[in-house]
Amino acid sequence: MAEDKAILKAGDTEVELPILTGTAGHPVIDIRALGANGYFTFDPGFMATGSCESSITFIDGAKGVLLHRGFPIDELARDSDYLEVCHMLLHGDAPNTEQYKTFKETITRHTMVHEQINMFFHGFRNDAHPMAMLCGTVGAMSSFYHSDLDVNSEEQRLRSAHRLIAKMPTLVAMCYKYNVGQPFVYPKNDLSYAANFLNMMFSVPAEDYKVSPAVERAMDRIFILHADHEQNASTSTVRLAGSSGANPYACIAAGVASLWGPAHGGANEACLQMLEEIGSVDRIPEFIDRAKDKSDPFRLMGFGHRVYKNHDPRATVMRESCHEVLAELQLDDPLLEVAMELERIALSDPYFAEKKLFPNVDFYSGIVLKAIGIPTNMFTCIFALSRTVGWISHWHEMLSQPGQKIGRPRQLYTGEAQRKYTPIDK
Repeated sequence: MAEDKAILKAGDTEVELPILTGTAGHPVIDIRALGANGYFTFDPGFMATGSCESSITFIDGAKGVLLHRGFPIDELARDSDYLEVCHMLLHGDAPNTEQYKTFKETITRHTMVHEQINMFFHGFRNDAHPMAMLCGTVGAMSSFYHSDLDVNSEEQRLRSAHRLIAKMPTLVAMCYKYNVGQPFVYPKNDLSYAANFLNMMFSVPAEDYKVSPAVERAMDRIFILHADHEQNASTSTVRLAGSSGANPYACIAAGVASLWGPAHGGANEACLQMLEEIGSVDRIPEFIDRAKDKSDPFRLMGFGHRVYKNHDPRATVMRESCHEVLAELQLDDPLLEVAMELERIALSDPYFAEKKLFPNVDFYSGIVLKAIGIPTNMFTCIFALSRTVGWISHWHEMLSQPGQKIGRPRQLYTGEAQRKYTPIDK
């Protein structure tokens, strides 16, 4: 609602701009009237620009708050499961028992992929990056479900959303199996969403995979904690692609491509690479000193967060699952020893507290995925699997709002002014 107005003076021009307030967060200045007066704003990275109106997720980085449909993320991670959160993000509220049962059955019925999708994988090299295969196969799904691509139909949009949520674990597991040269494993309808994914990843025809309850719970929490994060780079990419009327599979493939960037989806992978660089517990003091040295380019990955200036609300819950998994699996892994000692130092060293460099969700999720046996090149795929519900929820919300226009950012042009062209032969 517009409660006040800002006045912009530029030369002899004076423009009134409404100030809008939402249910939470900073007020925003509605600058749409600037274009009619010959001005645009300049905001590289959109650090001070609200690109849309949304009721899905709210973040207050200064206070360490993350809400999905008003519910705190730590309560959701402790007391719900991933499919409850999916229903909440997509449909607007937490499901009751009957709604949850119906939603779960719908997702379960859609977990299998068309048999011909198997052939797509055989077009890739066996050492192809999993994100390359995921990006290609997600986009290719539009060729199998072309009767449900009318983005103006709410029924078709929701059917596509259910398919994507259901089939992403199957596709991600297929990417892994193809990399390691093992046969694809079909979904099992009697398993939970997280357990089904783990089974498709690690079972083989010669031996069943026994799903550990602690590992299953940790996997489900990883899915919940990465389900949505407001208007980040990949979500904004999905919305921008969707603003053109592109089909949902193309839009989610665009989100996968954006997430592939190491500055976005590769944080937990970068954390594991840092632990490998440290190598052993006795080298930790050396790297702590380097992290404190402003002249040294080395940075501790998995500590602090761009958005959360105090603590990452997802990290506390993930820390619990991390320690549960390590206690149950009893792994003798030097890398995990380095991680636990690094965590101890970071939580006790005054320097880290002063700089607010607390372990974030990527630090703990990376350790859990490593302990489970998932290779680092699969980490971003699992992030994409988790985030699909957030992407498709924002896409559905955008197309449900009236008056949507194709995205068209402006620019500050710094090239040559108009000049005369001389033909090449002269």
